[in-house]
Amino acid sequence: MARMPAYRLDPSGRDIRSEAAHLRSLGDLVLVELPGEIRAWYPTRQATLERLVTDSRVSRNPRHWSSWPEAILANPAAHWILPYIGVTHMMSTEAEDHRRLRNLVAPAFSARRTALMKPVVERVTEDVLDAMAARPAGEPVDLREAFAHPVPMRVICELFGLDDGERERVAAFIEAIMNTSGVGSESGEEILAAVRGTLSGLVERKRAAPGDDMTTDLIDARDNESRLSEGELVDQLLLILGAGHETTVNLIANAVVALLDHPDQLASVLRGEVPWSNVVEETLRWAGPVASMPLRFATSDLEIGENRIARGEAVLAAWATAGWDPRAHGPESDRFDITRKPGKHLAFGHGVHRCLGTALARTEALTALPALFERFPDLRLAVPGAELDRFPSFVTFGYRSPRVRLTPRAPHTRHTGH
Repeated sequence: MARMPAYRLDPSGRDIRSEAAHLRSLGDLVLVELPGEIRAWYPTRQATLERLVTDSRVSRNPRHWSSWPEAILANPAAHWILPYIGVTHMMSTEAEDHRRLRNLVAPAFSARRTALMKPVVERVTEDVLDAMAARPAGEPVDLREAFAHPVPMRVICELFGLDDGERERVAAFIEAIMNTSGVGSESGEEILAAVRGTLSGLVERKRAAPGDDMTTDLIDARDNESRLSEGELVDQLLLILGAGHETTVNLIANAVVALLDHPDQLASVLRGEVPWSNVVEETLRWAGPVASMPLRFATSDLEIGENRIARGEAVLAAWATAGWDPRAHGPESDRFDITRKPGKHLAFGHGVHRCLGTALARTEALTALPALFERFPDLRLAVPGAELDRFPSFVTFGYRSPRVRLTPRAPHTRHTGH
């Protein structure tokens, strides 16, 4: 594998969409190089990706990787990947361990629990909108910082019982983990150690003062049922808090930018001609919040078309690229179109590792988006969407600081949720 040519992915993810189109022109499965000279196979077609992530010979467990751990630990430039694979949680395990860890968390994201969380989502959304409305009218506002980030972050932290200080530290660590551009003073190893320290402190606090939250439930499973180790407990929290808000942050911000960049489509939604659910599903397909997820590993040799993935080689799950595949989504798959009949996208993953929080993410987006445009009917971008900087990552697909101008509707009556 090391002697084969590989396409070097842009670690800053400046134009993932164009990069994906170029890779698709090279074939259905392309060898790429990630930061730190980590090589992986990149599926450019949705069908190829679905086949790989559901193949029993492709594992999330890094112990199957031929480059793990010596080659990674010996190369500081490759340490960015440690928060993704140097952990033990339901996304890095298989079979019985995966089922055990997933089943411990699944009740927090059941349909019943999600329905119970809806008033929380509504309250948090209104609180955040109140803070936005207090800003001077017409002043440019960072949509991510002011709205798209705090809504899902506060919801997931209420679900797991984090206080304000823990929430701020965890949010900063997760943002650092998602930044794959190599810019920053800390290595992935240092970031992982720091966020584990914060979450260990949360566990200690909840042991001393249990609450009605999922962290307390996981501690009970650890201390009373011995169903997970202390390390698994902390790593599970890291996964859930990261995945539980980052996907929704980008979903909300990407949807707002897409609508403001397509005012005719926004007008159709606001007139009630197209449901908000279409907006959410088309955003998930066209601007999937997770561009790609490191990594999966071949446990034996695989023949995929004309390509051979050797045992121990890595596969990058290119989720966003699947959403732009013309074979899966039609010849105009590169266009944002909320009138498109919603199809099968892979924004929340596929197979047994599919995201548990899909219902909660949709609930948050379907609450936040209409509430935002009701409060700020004349919301507009400060600069065109094409000129906005992307968040520096090939893992996450979102904007660094999408600035908008606000004109609040007055007077406003707070929603009661009834």
